[in-house]
Amino acid sequence: MSENNEISKNINGRTTWEGCSVLLDINDGDRLVFARLSNAAKLKIGNKNYSLQPLIGCAFGSIFQAESGPQGPFLSHSLSSVQDDDKTEELKEGQVNDEPRDNRALIDNNTAQSLTGDDIEAMRREGARGNEIIEALIANSATFETKTSFSQEKYRLKKQKKYAPKVLMRRPVARSICEAYFKKYPTKIGFLRVDTLALLLSLANVSSSSDVLVVDMVGGLITGAVAERLGGTGFVCNSYIGKSPHSMDIVRIFNFSDEICKRILRSPILDLLSQKELPEQVLEHADVCNLESQSNEQICASVSMEKISLSSENGISDLGAENTENTNIPGKRVSKAAKAGEKAPPEVIESWKENGFSSLIIAAPESDTWTLVKDLLPVLSNSAPFAIYHQYLQPLATCMHNLQLGNMAIGLQISEPWLREYQVLPSRTHPCMQMSAFGGYILSGTKICDNS
Repeated sequence: MSENNEISKNINGRTTWEGCSVLLDINDGDRLVFARLSNAAKLKIGNKNYSLQPLIGCAFGSIFQAESGPQGPFLSHSLSSVQDDDKTEELKEGQVNDEPRDNRALIDNNTAQSLTGDDIEAMRREGARGNEIIEALIANSATFETKTSFSQEKYRLKKQKKYAPKVLMRRPVARSICEAYFKKYPTKIGFLRVDTLALLLSLANVSSSSDVLVVDMVGGLITGAVAERLGGTGFVCNSYIGKSPHSMDIVRIFNFSDEICKRILRSPILDLLSQKELPEQVLEHADVCNLESQSNEQICASVSMEKISLSSENGISDLGAENTENTNIPGKRVSKAAKAGEKAPPEVIESWKENGFSSLIIAAPESDTWTLVKDLLPVLSNSAPFAIYHQYLQPLATCMHNLQLGNMAIGLQISEPWLREYQVLPSRTHPCMQMSAFGGYILSGTKICDNS
């Protein structure tokens, strides 16, 4: 019991623990890696492997620098953020006092640097740190002093990424996970951008003690984001049509506590509908899949789906993903109930049938939007909001038209999120040169009572 309390305390704290997931930001976003911390976990940077053991017990947001020592490469805790702030202040002061300079006289013929590769390797063998190598390169550059302040900063940053890589350890929350997937593997999450995800949760009115019905076909990102906002209150029901549930691999990255995991449940749509509300499509699917005997098979299917590793399909690493359950106390029967995505108990399903869900979120790019909405709208309570995400406009426009014809909802609107990212630097604040110009569409509305 004491071990379980210690784990829960670590999960709610600001420091990492063995077995937790982290998002490693290498060289200011050049590479994003999901990792599960353990003494045996390794991170490959360049052609060297670095142990992640020094990251255990450190605060989220810590910066580490890749170093080489007598015992091999290692990650050392760095105070680079403070040093960078000091350099920024020096740059601001230098822009006012320095004489005007430009780079017109510079000739890039690879002769300005007198320090050779053999010299750098010799410095490394003698135990020189990455910052010392960078300062040596600057001191042996014949053109560094003639460059502008901006060019000097750019040169220093380029050498830092090569000889002294930095690793920022970020907490895996809905925002950071969505940003990482959208930057590297947007197809995995259906091109769902972070501002679109925030608007989706807001339009669905996801708040404390809500019972949210989710159709998540974007890897579990929506399910995890809803559970994170609920904070251990209410329930998240991940629903699906047919026998096999959708993948929820991303939920494991959130480091949810046992209390929050108990609130994430799964249930097929057939179990949520009463007999008079069953649509023909679901009944046909039930005959084919023999869903009457699905209760025992569902748990096996849920477990098998969660064995899929992110690193096998994508390039994002999830080191030690197989050891996710090591934080549970061995031999304790109730530990299995804390796993996210268990089958919803019959008493909870009966409560949902009687009271209805408080909101509905659909993110199913591969399914017909109108069919899903028509089947799921009856399980919502009256005046419950719903929000539907799709990468394209036409499926949502068709769904909106059918909802208007059937007088099934009010306040219908289709929103197109718009996001502009700015670069904020001294004398160089402007919109980023490359940014996402498209964030998909969201259909939102409020269900009304059917008088027929």
